Amino acid sequence: ELIRARKLSPVELAQAHLKRIAELDPQLNAYITATAVPALEQARRAEQEIAKGNYRGPLHGIPFGLKDIYNTRGILTTAGSRVCSGNVPDEDATTVRKLYAAGAVLLGKLATHEFAHGGPSFDLPWPPARNPWHLEHFTGGSSSGSGSAIAAGIAPFALGSDTGGSIRGPASYCGVVGLMPTYGLVSRAGVIPNSFTFDHCGPMTWTVEDCALVLQAIAGHDPADAGSIEAAIPDYRAALSDGIRGMKVGVLRHYWEQDLPAHEDLKRAMEDAISVFRRLGAKVEDCRARPMMDSLDVKVIIAESELFSIHYRELVARPGDFGRDFLGRILPACLFQAADYVAASREHRRIVAEARALYEKHDVLLTAGFGPAPRLDAHRTLNFWQKSNVFTPSNVTAGPALELCNGFSGTGLPLGMQIIGRPFDEAKVLRAGYAYERATTWRARRPQLAPGTQPPPVTPKGNEPDALGVDAAT
Repeated sequence: ELIRARKLSPVELAQAHLKRIAELDPQLNAYITATAVPALEQARRAEQEIAKGNYRGPLHGIPFGLKDIYNTRGILTTAGSRVCSGNVPDEDATTVRKLYAAGAVLLGKLATHEFAHGGPSFDLPWPPARNPWHLEHFTGGSSSGSGSAIAAGIAPFALGSDTGGSIRGPASYCGVVGLMPTYGLVSRAGVIPNSFTFDHCGPMTWTVEDCALVLQAIAGHDPADAGSIEAAIPDYRAALSDGIRGMKVGVLRHYWEQDLPAHEDLKRAMEDAISVFRRLGAKVEDCRARPMMDSLDVKVIIAESELFSIHYRELVARPGDFGRDFLGRILPACLFQAADYVAASREHRRIVAEARALYEKHDVLLTAGFGPAPRLDAHRTLNFWQKSNVFTPSNVTAGPALELCNGFSGTGLPLGMQIIGRPFDEAKVLRAGYAYERATTWRARRPQLAPGTQPPPVTPKGNEPDALGVDAAT
């Protein structure tokens, strides 16, 4: 609004963010590549257009960051991997073109776990992003730099991707807002793939309203994406103010109480959130879905098989150039057979069909997110194969899922919850999140960061592979 009214210059705004990046990112590692020169050029162009009365809309002159799997013409796009350390695309991803068309200003490319998969790795060319609330703690993955940058105020918004929670996990651990849109609503063309079946591209922001604004700019059918679906695009921002009185909210309590028991602080935060929804006039009742592990089994067999097929040639030719955590997730996929993939695909369709019954009874579903964030050196690759994930079920059912902050732990780390909706009902999911956010005070808290702070050392020795006596090539 300040930019539209010409009370704030896009150039001043870009300069302020670039200065903040220079001061704070050395302790956060949120950016792989800062794009100061192009950013200032875009900001000057925005300023000139607005001065001439050519205001494009609410993203005009607003800086943003991109998870480093989004192709950017002439700008390094690494996917967080040594394999792509020299990858400079010739074209922009569809979503990047849409943001440029909206007048947004690119600050840079943000840290990601290798190929949007794996966990925080210390054997890659770029160190893992740090959590701004506690620098020795995990940001979540794989949109790690996106979550860190937004929480730290070194990017107003970013684009992430979500295959099994990679937007919502960092949003939860970093206390920001993240939306995984319905499968096919936002184009994936020009985005380095993880899983053709489960990849979603979406916005990460500080507030729900900001999320609606960014979604408005990037949603829409794209023939260049084989998974893109034609659907009507409503006015997401206009729908926010309708309130939630009478909205039917189904609570997937068993997700955080039975399937994957949550931290006590998160359990209390969920009960408090349920009380807020009731106070706002929603009709709240418990409901049940498949056990989370069913969705994990389906997702892992399909997604790891697809990821293995994408990287097969490079894995054979240069295995030593991949990080150890990535290898610990992708290589077991060589054991999956065609029969496993087909069986998982059939079960996938059954889970999607079963979800319709829940959508008929409830407008949205509420369940826990993550939190509080563990230490970076507590990461274990093996957990990927042994533990379920609170975000995976909605990747499998393919509808929208919004993650937002619902409190803080006793140690000051953010806690999160999810609002899940029917496919293509993003407007209702955002409306429920907006009503909750407006009724609480969590957006008033920001991490306190000081320039020149040295991040505490982290030594993840517990994630070493077993001593099998094999080298990387083997």
